[in-house]
Amino acid sequence: MSARLQAIKWERPHLTILNQLALPHSSEYIEISDARAGHYAISSMQTRGAPAIAIVAALSLAAELSTMHFDTSASARTHIHMQLDYLATSRPTAVNLFDAITKLKHAVDTTITDSGQVVRDTYVQMAERMLDADVKDNMAIGEHGAQLIGNDKVRVLTHCNTGTLATAGYGTALGIVRSLHAQGSLDRVYFTETRPYNQGARLTAFELLTEEIPAQLVCDSAVSALLRSDPMIRAIIVGADRVAANGDTANKIGTYQLAITARYHGCQFIVAAPTTSVDLHTKSGADIVIEERDEAEILVQTGFERQGVLEGRLKRVEVQVAPVGTRAWNPSFDVTPAELISAIVTERGIVVKQPGASEFDMAGHMRGE
Repeated sequence: MSARLQAIKWERPHLTILNQLALPHSSEYIEISDARAGHYAISSMQTRGAPAIAIVAALSLAAELSTMHFDTSASARTHIHMQLDYLATSRPTAVNLFDAITKLKHAVDTTITDSGQVVRDTYVQMAERMLDADVKDNMAIGEHGAQLIGNDKVRVLTHCNTGTLATAGYGTALGIVRSLHAQGSLDRVYFTETRPYNQGARLTAFELLTEEIPAQLVCDSAVSALLRSDPMIRAIIVGADRVAANGDTANKIGTYQLAITARYHGCQFIVAAPTTSVDLHTKSGADIVIEERDEAEILVQTGFERQGVLEGRLKRVEVQVAPVGTRAWNPSFDVTPAELISAIVTERGIVVKQPGASEFDMAGHMRGE
């Protein structure tokens, strides 16, 4: 992981995050002192990406608890449960958040003590372990994914932002890109702009430039033409906000159409996600709740005035793109059917479908089979 880019900084009891709404032209860090600030950072998309959402939520409460005193274990558990339930309302689709909340509640509920401070410390230590584990898991995903794609010089394409900015560090799909680059196998990575929030054009571009990885930006609507014109593209690699038991995958809007064009052009379509993104309680993609965001995100574009950026003075502006009165549909995610996915890469290894099967056995993978 590059020391030049760190989206989440934790030095007990202080949590600071890189404000992703200000990127790529300003690296502004925000202190998150409590669960309320963590909730706002997640819901406003100052921080985003399924793994990062879970870590910021967990650590925002850790920062809050570090300044509190509890007379009894019961009062500490009550407060922790209440705040975790509140954080769960920040964004509904990414399963990592709910997985982290379940584990954190279990940790404090199974701590045998009468001391509120012991319960508090148990929570903080568990949240810190989650931060460390996410980085290790992402590096393992990168290694497995690079192994799957091979050692030949290749080009790949990725969508949205799935790197250091979306995780505790290194990244999932972008972690595979990093690993390919590190082993000398990457000729170039194409990345989509990822409308309407432009996570690719703003965030992935920022990461790739920082890491000096050869890359090229493409419009969301240009991918099919690109696959037809560039035979060196070996795979499309995406992240995931939730993987159902059968392998159906919810990810940033636009992922589904990428899977369709990958199938048509004979290109591998690879999902990269930690096992914390796997939801065995969700049988298929039909059961995944899809977040719908404000239509203004499509109708109005926000950015920095170009001349100001060139001169080093930043001025944020809003541009009304569509006529006033236009209505818009703005789902934040879509669901890609397992049938269109070539492989799912987790920190545990590479998941493929059995011969003749159209779905994945994610439960078997989680059991180590």
